[in-house]
Amino acid sequence: MSIRLFLVSLLAALSMPSLAAEYVIDPTHTYASFEIDHMGFSTQRGRFNRTSGKVSFDETVPGGSIDIRIDAASLDTGFALRDDVLRGEQWFNAASFPDVLFRSQRFVFDGTRPVAVEGTLMLLGEIRPVRLEISRFKCGFNLLLRQRGCGADAQGVLRRSDFGMNTGLPFIGDEVRLRIQVEAYQSGG
Repeated sequence: MSIRLFLVSLLAALSMPSLAAEYVIDPTHTYASFEIDHMGFSTQRGRFNRTSGKVSFDETVPGGSIDIRIDAASLDTGFALRDDVLRGEQWFNAASFPDVLFRSQRFVFDGTRPVAVEGTLMLLGEIRPVRLEISRFKCGFNLLLRQRGCGADAQGVLRRSDFGMNTGLPFIGDEVRLRIQVEAYQSGG
């Protein structure tokens, strides 16, 4: 009798809707940045200034999803001439491929704490798997904004040649460290 009760409870739990909370990415606190070797002399850094997207997170299961849209034309390395070159056809080709997209497939947890997110990155029309390690994660009430939110710092490594971005190889590094800092808040307070 107890096994039957357990199975009925399990089926009922599986049929219940997810309790995942929905969050909208705060573009003023969400940035994707990158680091790349420059001819062995230095590490060059840049970031993208415009992002959008959404996060869904269920603390009870645990589980969730994340979708981030990065505006390729918002690339900023701190040097306008280099930025124009990087936005051009030989690099990010922002006119033809205006969006860089990261979409999660699953979160990886240590107990109830997310430690990584596995997903896909779309760049230059190519889609490749990417794993981002989460170094900081927090959900809670932001007293200043008076809203519930979640935030994280995540990073991963990719090869730009996997996406067809071959300009400058092998002098400019193939390996790119991608970092994403994200904050997202529930709409409506």
